[in-house]
Amino acid sequence: MGGSQGVGSTVTTRESGHHEHQIELSWWRRYVFSTDHKVIGIQYMITALFVTLFAFGLMVVMRWQLSYPGKPVPVIGPLLTAVFGANMAPGGVMTPNLYNSFGAMHGTMMIFMAVVPALFAGFGNFIVPLQLGAPDMAFPRLNMASFWSFFVGVVIMLVGFLVPGGAAKSGWTSYPPLADIADTGMGFEPILNGQTLWLIGMVFNITGSLLGSINIIATIIQLRAPGLGWMRLPVFVWAELVTAFLLLLAFPPLESAAIMQLMDRLFGTSFFSPDGLVVGGRPWPASGGGSALLWQHLFWFLGHPEVYVTILPSMGIVGEVFANNTRKPLWSYKTFVYSMLAIGFISLLVWAHHMYMTGMGQSVSIFFQVFTIMISIPSIILGTVLLLSLWGGSIRFSVPMLFALAWLPMFGIGGLTGLPLGYTASDMVLHDTYYVIGHFHYMMAPAALMGLFAGMYYWFPKATGRMLNEFWGKVHFWMTIIFFNGIFFPMLIQGYTGVHRRWFDGGAGWQMAQPVLWLNHVMSISAWILAIGQIPFIINFFWSIWRGKKVESDNPWQATTLEWATPTPPGHGNFLHPVEVYRDAYEYSVPGASRDFLPQWEREESRVAEPKLSSA
Repeated sequence: MGGSQGVGSTVTTRESGHHEHQIELSWWRRYVFSTDHKVIGIQYMITALFVTLFAFGLMVVMRWQLSYPGKPVPVIGPLLTAVFGANMAPGGVMTPNLYNSFGAMHGTMMIFMAVVPALFAGFGNFIVPLQLGAPDMAFPRLNMASFWSFFVGVVIMLVGFLVPGGAAKSGWTSYPPLADIADTGMGFEPILNGQTLWLIGMVFNITGSLLGSINIIATIIQLRAPGLGWMRLPVFVWAELVTAFLLLLAFPPLESAAIMQLMDRLFGTSFFSPDGLVVGGRPWPASGGGSALLWQHLFWFLGHPEVYVTILPSMGIVGEVFANNTRKPLWSYKTFVYSMLAIGFISLLVWAHHMYMTGMGQSVSIFFQVFTIMISIPSIILGTVLLLSLWGGSIRFSVPMLFALAWLPMFGIGGLTGLPLGYTASDMVLHDTYYVIGHFHYMMAPAALMGLFAGMYYWFPKATGRMLNEFWGKVHFWMTIIFFNGIFFPMLIQGYTGVHRRWFDGGAGWQMAQPVLWLNHVMSISAWILAIGQIPFIINFFWSIWRGKKVESDNPWQATTLEWATPTPPGHGNFLHPVEVYRDAYEYSVPGASRDFLPQWEREESRVAEPKLSSA
């Protein structure tokens, strides 16, 4: 019986004669084309972090244009002209086309190729098998295929910046008929153009997500350690399971839609091109009869669950960090789990609240309004569970806990600001304004990324055997939480005055926007300082991999779940011996116990002294 390769350099195989021997693995098999879930999780995470940095850079440049429209971008202005040409960036000035291109790619890459891969695939691959007591994922080779499909999608998407005309310009939603006709005609290659490459990149990305989802579901169902019943699973595992089902159910419609839009662009079909379409004064040559609204239905059937694809893993991470740093069980574990299940189910029934402006009938709009409001109920319950978990806890304000605590108000603001958009009457006024951008970003940026950073600081010692520096972690936290709000809260104010989300001059040409134009400077300065605030994290991350303080035990946080029963960092097969689960996931501060934590894998309370953990 063979196994997949681990982080180490060898794999143990057992032949029919029961003699074990070691097979030396090449560097490529160990670290590039690896089937070890830990290596693949790290590959996902590093790729997603680089994509995050790139997409964040696009936003930083866009903020200059919004604050100082028509002025050359400092420092990198000549580079923009050199890369994109004088038509797109004359004299280092962003044109509307370049602004639209940056906006479309910022949204696409941040959502589909940065936050989701990091939270779902990065943490999911590394942590879920460890928390289950499993030696690897259920399908290791399928796991490798999922990463490389995602990686190819990222490369194809980036190539779009280098082709004539630049990257896709039709928004991160790629709405037809604009997306059907964009970058076509004289001077454009049928395939090597930004919009077509966007579609091809999305197909590869979605395929990778579907393969990963199948693997996560199969692993959780089939590879749980003995004694690890459903109600003993860590909440992060539950979050990954719900997220995997969401992706498995909601991503195929978007993949089919992307293929249909690709056929519209390359083969003259008209799935989304309506009758009577006129382009450049001439009738569009496609046969017509398509429906642009069909694309919206297929896109938003995934697009709204996608919000929870980012939020649910962050919820699971925050639950793990709360239990560990309050030194008590979650206030109601089952309520937490059932709330996540309810969120996952209802999120599939609310997609058309993004489409109130399309003229849907009253009965249909009432249906989607009701379920949009209903989804706030389990969300509020989940937040309440976390708040009540703080009551009576012996709270450790570690860096992971700071990020987890900050997740609560960020998630709260994101949820509350979404309620007016759930009603047709108020959505008619706020639709396509900066209010929508502010609400959406509170969910996708501060909330999701607070959970992401909490997880990175929490599990970094398990992955590397070293601790991230606490002082620089706190510097990173405060700069991040303050300037996140400096960017997104003013958007809500601008939205109330009707500033449109797609104006590339930040509203300078609209009379009613004049009283709030100064907020563009507040948001831009906040964005630039936020970028500077990530430097301590980047330096801390890479410095700590090689020079960080070594952990004193395999369980430096004195936690209870199974990932802390492995060697640090885990090797091939993860566990030195088969593990069995004897208790619930979060048995902290059990009355009568000599320690304030009882790990799941210990049959009886261990009397071995653990290193004392600082309360800082």
